[in-house]
Amino acid sequence: MTHRILVVEDDQDIGDLLEESLTRAGYEVLRAMDGESALRLVHSAIDLVLLDVMMPGLSGIETCQEMRKTSNVPILFLTAKSSIFDKTEGLLAGGDDYMTKPFSEEELHARVIAQLRRYTIYQEKKEQGETYLVGGKLRVSEEFNEVWKDGQQIKLSDLEYRILKLLMNKRNKIFSAQNIYESVWGQPYFYCSNNTVMVHIRKLRAKIEDDPARPVYIKTEWGRGYRFGTS
Repeated sequence: MTHRILVVEDDQDIGDLLEESLTRAGYEVLRAMDGESALRLVHSAIDLVLLDVMMPGLSGIETCQEMRKTSNVPILFLTAKSSIFDKTEGLLAGGDDYMTKPFSEEELHARVIAQLRRYTIYQEKKEQGETYLVGGKLRVSEEFNEVWKDGQQIKLSDLEYRILKLLMNKRNKIFSAQNIYESVWGQPYFYCSNNTVMVHIRKLRAKIEDDPARPVYIKTEWGRGYRFGTS
């Protein structure tokens, strides 16, 4: 199967380089020069979005937020910025990963492969039978990304869903940030990875907790990590 990747980049030269590289690797590439065009294309059986942060009109952050209202497609931010604040903002908006320009072709392909692998597994599991994890008001499919609270469906990103499922599968086990990062992202843990985990925990709490400041489901064990707190 040929994966379809949407490249959203207002710089023509960078967009051309990305398209050439991804096409050589065997992907089908669609192009958009701005957020509005990207939103019209994201429903065209897209498997991955490469999304520039700095664009005219809708920014990459705003475009990502709009995409997340209707789609769980993985979104990989491309940003010339390198501050923790900018990366955090992208993850909070619903992005799954980010690369800081300039990046190598090897890094691009590695991150594309990782995101497509997760999304493909998710799509395949949708066709299989479902089992559920239940805790408090939450009901979580073990097979694919569907989560309900009090009967109302909650939209989680793939990474948020994977974190929640990891914690729910081992009730009251304390997971360090390193445990979570290596289990969910499947990549080596570095010091900066701790902030990435914190951002996703914050986003997850905002979606599933009645009061994110006083979490019931995702508990913090100070100095040790996180655990799912409802049996």
